[in-house]
Amino acid sequence: MPLTPKHRKQWAYALIFIAPALWSVNYLVARSAAGSVAPHALAFGRWLIALLLLLALSWREIAAHPIAIRREWKQYLVLGALGMWICGTFVYIGARTTVATNISLIYSTSPVMIALISRFALKERMGLPQWAGVALAFAGVLHIVLKGRWAALAQVEFSVGDVWILGATLSWTAYSLLLKAWPSPFGPAARLALIMVGGLVVLAPATAIEALWFMPTQISWTSFGYVLALALFPGFGAYLAYSFMQRELGAARVGVVLYLGPIYAAATAWLVLGEPVRSYHWAGAAMILPGIYLSTRPAR
Repeated sequence: MPLTPKHRKQWAYALIFIAPALWSVNYLVARSAAGSVAPHALAFGRWLIALLLLLALSWREIAAHPIAIRREWKQYLVLGALGMWICGTFVYIGARTTVATNISLIYSTSPVMIALISRFALKERMGLPQWAGVALAFAGVLHIVLKGRWAALAQVEFSVGDVWILGATLSWTAYSLLLKAWPSPFGPAARLALIMVGGLVVLAPATAIEALWFMPTQISWTSFGYVLALALFPGFGAYLAYSFMQRELGAARVGVVLYLGPIYAAATAWLVLGEPVRSYHWAGAAMILPGIYLSTRPAR
């Protein structure tokens, strides 16, 4: 039974708080898999399994529109390169030579860039409450990343790994904007499956070169478990949720879901690793949650 417009909106707002939890698995697995799975192999396996899952849901819709596929195939290659190759591997490469603070600082600029470009390029309406929400959530993320010590911002040192993270951030921004700017007759699941095909086409030669000449992957059940976790949660689940939310709410409002990442990371560290939740986590959450509420409200 198809969802009504009202129910689609309700699901989109609910997914704002679900998708970041799925994405948080990406950072945990990326750190754990660094010694056993090469970056491109990790990304290729992730998207291959996620594609098989999506095809089980959408192959009939895809098979029914061959003309649309021929018309849009270049878009799938571009979106696949941005969303699956660069976003999927540059973070894994950069994480080997930079620190978590730098990664969080660089990635936190993406929702702001998405909101600004969406306002002027996509003509999405953003009123004063929405801009205030983005700014408040951004401040909350910085407060958590800097552990409440704002003076430490002047002491941040950047490395070569940060260039990879910046590339991934810009790529995610472009992916988010183009996903909205290029309308498609396909539903979120079918379109994402086609984008994944484009991403795998781009990833395949890079993965082969990496395996043959630079960094072979250790084949084991542990390696497969890492790939499967990435495919199920930040791959299949988070990207499908993001595509659905963008269609219903717009690129600018959905971009702020990234700001829930530090809250989920702190909660995961508390539940899984027993790390304490600090006062700066609570203060950051007190800014991020109202900021997301304001930024996702419809502009009047």
